[in-house]
Amino acid sequence: MKTALITGAARGIGLATAHRFLEDGWNVALLDRDRPELEEVIQGLPAALAVFGDVSIAADCARAVDAAVARFGALDALVNNAGVAEFLPIDETDFVRWRRVMETNLDGVFLMSQAALAELKQAKGAIVNIASISGLRASTLRLAYGTSKAAVIHMTKQQAIELGEHGIRANCVAPGPVYTKLAAAVHSTDIISAYFDAIPLNRYGKESEIAEVVHFLCSPRASYVTGQCIAVDGGFEASGVGLPALRRGK
Repeated sequence: MKTALITGAARGIGLATAHRFLEDGWNVALLDRDRPELEEVIQGLPAALAVFGDVSIAADCARAVDAAVARFGALDALVNNAGVAEFLPIDETDFVRWRRVMETNLDGVFLMSQAALAELKQAKGAIVNIASISGLRASTLRLAYGTSKAAVIHMTKQQAIELGEHGIRANCVAPGPVYTKLAAAVHSTDIISAYFDAIPLNRYGKESEIAEVVHFLCSPRASYVTGQCIAVDGGFEASGVGLPALRRGK
């Protein structure tokens, strides 16, 4: 039985990904720094392992890997999903906010991947890093967030190039707008309408749709896929400009 360690797994895409792996019979370790949320979630997932920790702290990353291996015997896949966002104008993005984003979104991917390397080499395993469509195309108020995700995309390519000789595959998933509790709370009707106009599939994605692609990339079905960034975005990144006007003209 294969084992996956998923960061930022107490909610959202991380939790949906945990459910998808469990459905396929994988062992799953969930890492999150929100202890109350993690403890609540694990009550409904008795077969999974909950590890409290912060991906921006190297010791926590090492402890999470050790805990997963101690419980399940090996580590076959690492899903670097933990992330935070600060959506601010450039002149309001001070260094404290910049570092808050970078230490989780970028440093966390680096630290977790480094901590898991020995086990992944032994298993000839897989790394999937969760970036964002904001790492592929610039957008308003995303100086720190978009830059961190663009760096994650490039880090994924570096990992694929250097770790391929060890049998490790590294890929990246870049979600577009996804319907989450946070999005429901902060996206106004105007924002939702603008996104729908810009997305060819004319809707937000679902957390489970992102999880399906992550699961595929960690599975033997993707055995010859590495160094790729897959946008799971309803066509948002490919759509360019002019789409809303064209739709209104139909």
